[in-house]
Amino acid sequence: MHSTAIGPLTHGRVLKIALPIVLSNATIPILGAVDTGVVGQMGLAAPIGAVGIGAVVLSSLYWIFGFLRMGTTGLVAQARGAGDMGETGALLMRALMIGVAAGVTFIIFQAVLFWLAFRLAPASDEVEALAKTYLEIRIWGAPATIALYAVTGWLIATERTRGVLVLQLWMNGLNIALDLWFVLGLGWGVSGVAIATLIAEWTGLGLGIFLCRPAFSGGQWLDFKRILDRAKLKIMMSVNGDIMVRSVILQASILTFLFMGARFGDVTLAANQVILQFLEITAFALDGFAFAAEALVGAAMGAGRRDDLRRAAILTSKWGVSMALPLAAFFWFAGPSLIDLMSTAPDVRQVAKLYLPWVALMPILGIAAWMFDGIFIGATRTRDLRNAMIISGLVYFAAIFLLVGPFGNKGLWMALIILQIVRAMTLGYYYPRLEAAADHNSAVRQ
Repeated sequence: MHSTAIGPLTHGRVLKIALPIVLSNATIPILGAVDTGVVGQMGLAAPIGAVGIGAVVLSSLYWIFGFLRMGTTGLVAQARGAGDMGETGALLMRALMIGVAAGVTFIIFQAVLFWLAFRLAPASDEVEALAKTYLEIRIWGAPATIALYAVTGWLIATERTRGVLVLQLWMNGLNIALDLWFVLGLGWGVSGVAIATLIAEWTGLGLGIFLCRPAFSGGQWLDFKRILDRAKLKIMMSVNGDIMVRSVILQASILTFLFMGARFGDVTLAANQVILQFLEITAFALDGFAFAAEALVGAAMGAGRRDDLRRAAILTSKWGVSMALPLAAFFWFAGPSLIDLMSTAPDVRQVAKLYLPWVALMPILGIAAWMFDGIFIGATRTRDLRNAMIISGLVYFAAIFLLVGPFGNKGLWMALIILQIVRAMTLGYYYPRLEAAADHNSAVRQ
């Protein structure tokens, strides 16, 4: 079967995929600022803390299923590259079923989950009571939020990233409008913020399914014999399991960085938090090109076209580097002013500026790891991705052990940079296997 997914691999095609993702990511911090701002108008500290804690608890729970986004993208892109459009619909249905089932499980066990969360992160009685109110409302959006990972993955794989932007604009725009109405207009307080988000999540899922309507245009989405095919499910679970292990180690690395930073006092901890926001900006800016790599590499892998796979990897990486270099320069020159905007404490400003050069290096030294992530996810070489992360994590924790003692917080930043470099080196080592797999796919298709 001839694939219609492999067309000319051009700069314009990369940008068509990447730029909507970059713009979509830019809207995310705005929502958090508005949530904080509207409850801040109540003139009390407790509601701000409650919304903050509640949002962190739910995002941590939902993050466990973040593999649905990446796994769906890689598998759908490959099915599309192979010309198996029926499988792209079946894959979306499998992912949606997993997402809804996970969300329903969270609803059923919410009492236990929230009890554990408050034991791990205790707060004052007032904040805990308000946070519980927030959580008890928002948890009903869990099936929609987790299922949206699948929707987003499918849209990226099929190069419909304008749909991702539309979806993000709708959800964040509606959420902000309802925040203002429910909290400032109707005086619903913390409950108003939660209800606004709940409505945005469910309407977002409805819009997302509409944007994925090509997946439902045939009867494949009702072909449960195909959807529940044991071999296909086994592949999906293997891919998603590998991605989850990789993501857990990466998240543990970041949390270790934060916890170790706390050992150097409140000022250093605050300074690290301030300049870590620059890494968030870096991720938002570079995600678009990594996602483009997922879609284009995945399609080439599915079609068994080694040359197209290599061109997709090089083309998307060139754009990633072209974004990383200006970002590094921006952080270097504008960083001090940004730090002054983010903190008014003189001691925090001083310490943050001391470590600014380390974070300014991160886009340059981390771009290879970011792009390799997208390339390996698209090719669904997730076992290599997992193994590379295990090796990198071990080296990172060893670097912390060896460097933090003699160099303090500077050693912590050295270790974080070493993590990115080793991730790139290990994935680079595995890359020839990825191209060989494309040759294997080509032989099978012939």
